[in-house]
Amino acid sequence: SPMAGFFDGADLLLAADCSAFARGDFHARYMKGKVTVIGCPKLDPVDYSEKLTEIFRLHNIRSVTLVRMEVPCCGGLEHAVRTAIAASGRDIPLKVATISTQGELL
Repeated sequence: SPMAGFFDGADLLLAADCSAFARGDFHARYMKGKVTVIGCPKLDPVDYSEKLTEIFRLHNIRSVTLVRMEVPCCGGLEHAVRTAIAASGRDIPLKVATISTQGELL
């Protein structure tokens, strides 16, 4: 829920659901100290930009890290987070990590 209190003051990790399976060090490298939200724009019937905009407007999100795969469908996830940050009217730092289909950080 965008209203969840654990978003207050969080460093947010937005991850493509397949990205964690592509990197053995995913938990230690990306999740530690962050509130994690996962999804797949290809398989989930939801507009992520709307929910993310709500989260960004309602909470003081300190930063967003997006972990996506190099595949085209993950471009939708990156578009959604960039759209949501812009629509929220907040200046939220965004870091994007792209993982290859072989599990390498690009």
